Amino acid sequence: MNDDRHTAGALFSSEVLENETELIPLITAEDEEQMNAESTPPELPILPLRNTVLFPGVVIPITVGRDRSIRLIQDVYRGTKTLGVVSQKDGQIEEPRAEDLNRVGTIATIIRMLRMPDGSTTAIIQGKKRFEVMEMVKLEPYFTARVKEFEEIRPAKDDKSFHALVSSLKDLASDIIKHSPHIPTEAQFALKNIDSPSFLVNFISSNMNAEVAEKQKMLEVADLRERANLLLAHLTKELQMLQMKNEIQSKVRTEVDRQQREYFLHQQMKTIQDELGGNPIEQEIDEMRMKADKKKWSRKVAEVFEKELTKLQRMNPAGAEFSVQYNYVQLLLELPWGEYSEDKFDLKNAQRILDRDHFGLEKVEERIVEHVAV
Repeated sequence: MNDDRHTAGALFSSEVLENETELIPLITAEDEEQMNAESTPPELPILPLRNTVLFPGVVIPITVGRDRSIRLIQDVYRGTKTLGVVSQKDGQIEEPRAEDLNRVGTIATIIRMLRMPDGSTTAIIQGKKRFEVMEMVKLEPYFTARVKEFEEIRPAKDDKSFHALVSSLKDLASDIIKHSPHIPTEAQFALKNIDSPSFLVNFISSNMNAEVAEKQKMLEVADLRERANLLLAHLTKELQMLQMKNEIQSKVRTEVDRQQREYFLHQQMKTIQDELGGNPIEQEIDEMRMKADKKKWSRKVAEVFEKELTKLQRMNPAGAEFSVQYNYVQLLLELPWGEYSEDKFDLKNAQRILDRDHFGLEKVEERIVEHVAV
């Protein structure tokens, strides 16, 4: 296998790698302050990731298959356990070069390393703080870069508007979890227990349903408030899409249930009527079809009639639409298709009939006689 990838799966998903894997708790505000206080090494071994972006504070398992990546993980785990994680610009590239990597990444610590049965190596890593690649100083046996710390601009601790923004993010993320059946309920618990605003933004950004490029864009925003606003806009769109999707599915499910219920009742009614000596509606429809066979209408009209008759046959006789459809089919049958009468233009006879049957309508009679005369 030649792949370095994030294996945690979908939004807020949890995956047990081995039975002995211990629970890794969410970081607190104090933990975050301690991580930020740590100095950034001048050089870091660089691990490229193909399909994910690591954010500070977030814990993810990654599976490495490239020889240089396995060598890097092993060397780092035996030494400082600290490395730089950078996402690829294009995840399809099998062997990335230095120019194929993004400039901003995350310093990470290897918490545990596991050898998998297929020969690959899985490492559980935790992001610490962001850094920027200045230049690559070594390409072999793996990338090593000279780096500098990526400074973050944070609002004041007593900034009420920012705290309101963070609260909105938490509420939106919670609603998304409720509307997403594939997200485990444990995610709700994890979300409620995050007390650090910056880690909340990082945690949601890491797990949101978005492309790698969009997550990388979030990582590269230095201003925490701006990053939170971008995240709020994304979550709002995602929640709207989920609500629309659930609404459509609910409507479809309701319609299918209604049709199934009507079909079941119709079949029951048909069975009962058969037991009582036949279904009068079915018999009447058969008679309509026999009358239609004798009609002198075109093939197109015959096709329309058969379609409407079949539609009537599928309807529930107790339904409101049945009588409307029934009357329409009867009207089609009663129209004199292909039957013509001889026109008579005897004006005196026409006037006599009008005087006899429509006395008092002189103006109307006059117009009719004029029309016959023409």
